[in-house]
Amino acid sequence: MKIENSVALVTGANRGIGRTFVEELLKRGVAKIYVAARETASLGELLKVGDSRLVPLPLDVTDADQVAAAASVANDVTLLINNAGYAAFDGAISASSIDDARLEMEVNYFGPLAMTRAFTPVLAKSGGAVLNMLSMLSLISLPMAATYSASKAAGLSVTRSIRAELGGQGTQVVGVLAVQAETEMGAKMPEPRLSPLEVVTDALNAIEAGTNDEIVAGAQSRGIHEKFTANPQQVQAMMLTKLPQPR
Repeated sequence: MKIENSVALVTGANRGIGRTFVEELLKRGVAKIYVAARETASLGELLKVGDSRLVPLPLDVTDADQVAAAASVANDVTLLINNAGYAAFDGAISASSIDDARLEMEVNYFGPLAMTRAFTPVLAKSGGAVLNMLSMLSLISLPMAATYSASKAAGLSVTRSIRAELGGQGTQVVGVLAVQAETEMGAKMPEPRLSPLEVVTDALNAIEAGTNDEIVAGAQSRGIHEKFTANPQQVQAMMLTKLPQPR
């Protein structure tokens, strides 16, 4: 699909990759962007530019009422970007409880699923596109982010199913696989890290190219993906040495 003159909604738009999506969409000539965040006050810096195309939207993707309200208000969306994410960076067994694991599933799996279900009738009007921010940890388990890895694996699986189901209405569905980026969340992962712009550029280029599949965003991600494709057992064995650290 063409991004120029499209209407986008970006979840988790207040910082990191989400904010970079907003900035790049503006450069590519979108007509409007619903910038969504749990607290709209956190969008202050973004809205300070005074661009009339930015429409703040209060949205917690784990809240069914807020998701339904967003679909009602933003009923002209043609590009849905499910970017909001949460990572506890803890082990499956060493974590003090499974509360963070539940929250990771709520934000990283149930959130994009709920948003896509809510916006399916909206996107049916235009075909449009859904972009789900996934992770290379959708493919590889990392013990120091064990339950986050599991939530992203679930996200990848449901993205593929959504693509199949929405094919009949002409909705493009792109899943973005990337390694750690230079963001507040990514800072908890080892260097080197991708720039958010590198991830966003590759993701939006895929949308404009009509890609209807997963893409691997960023040169560093592609390097890891090539190694994984060549020898998944070796890469997984290496990742399994990255154990959660005692607190």
